[in-house]
This record gives sequence, C-alpha cells and structure tokens, in this order.
Amino acid sequence: MAREDEAGQAPIIIKKYANRRLYNTKSSSYITLDDLSRMTREGVDFQVLDAKTGNDITHAVLTQIIMEEEASGEQMLPVSFLRQLISMYGNSMQALMPHYLEATMENFRVNQRKLQETFTASMGPDAFAKMAETNMKMFQAAASAFMPGAKAPEAKPAASGSELDELRDQLSRMQKKLDELGK
Repeated sequence: MAREDEAGQAPIIIKKYANRRLYNTKSSSYITLDDLSRMTREGVDFQVLDAKTGNDITHAVLTQIIMEEEASGEQMLPVSFLRQLISMYGNSMQALMPHYLEATMENFRVNQRKLQETFTASMGPDAFAKMAETNMKMFQAAASAFMPGAKAPEAKPAASGSELDELRDQLSRMQKKLDELGK
C-alpha cells in the first residue's frame, strides 16, 4: 500500500474524504491543498488515499494543485506545451512520456545544482558577505542623505587596475565553467 522513499521512511498518509477534506494521519489534523503544495515544495513525501476505497489518488491531487496554481496566475506551463501534452494522450508515445518528463526534470535539477555550485565556487566563499556589506553601505549612504546630521559612511577608493583584472579573470573562469556545463 504505502511505498517507501529513498530514506527508507514511509510517506505521510493523507486521507481524502467524500466531503473533499484532507486529513493528515501523521499530525492528526485536517489540511488544505495549499498545505500539500507547501509540503511538496519542502520535499515532504506523502501519499493521498481515498478514505472510502483506499485507492491511491496522489496523482489526481497533485494535478489538482497544478491546476489551481495555473488558475491563480502562477502560470508556468505554456499553452503550446499543454497542447502537445494533451495530444500525446492516446498516442503510441503516451507510455514513454512519464519517463521522459521525469528524466528531463531530473536533468534540469542536476544542471541547476551544478550552476549554483559553479557560481558559488567562482565567486568565492566570501562573495555574498561582501555583496551584503556593499549593499548595506549603499543603503546607509542613501539613508544619510535624507536624515539631517547623519554621518555618511566613508567612501572606499575605486577599485585599482589589479582588482579589476582579478574580477575580469573571475568572470572569464565562470563563463568557461558555464560553457562547459552547457555542453
């Protein structure tokens, strides 16, 4: 009945009743589709079962969440994609599509993770702290312009030629890594 996830733990069982209410058996509380959407974004594994029949209706509920997201203005699926997807139903390729879409999404996640790692590595471990410090100084300078008597922060001298060259080298290395990832 309940499948096991990668960590060996059974998914949280959600029961859907005839009155359309969803019951989280782990927390012993009623939840909404918004709660299931949040759980999905957080990577929480769950399985939705029809309370009367015990049938797994997870697919239908996840599809319902996507429909509500799309209807609320958070459209992610282009019309052309939806048309092509619908045209695959009943087609000889229908059986291959779920595997293809899963593999494509996993590939997208892997590439996204590599891009983030490459960006972080090329910027250095202190890059975000430096950006935050610069942003704070800019904010303080702007705020001091509107507050009489406030002392403006000391201005740093402009970057020297060697610092600019170093930044250019970093950008060049980052571009090369991004090009390699794209291949």
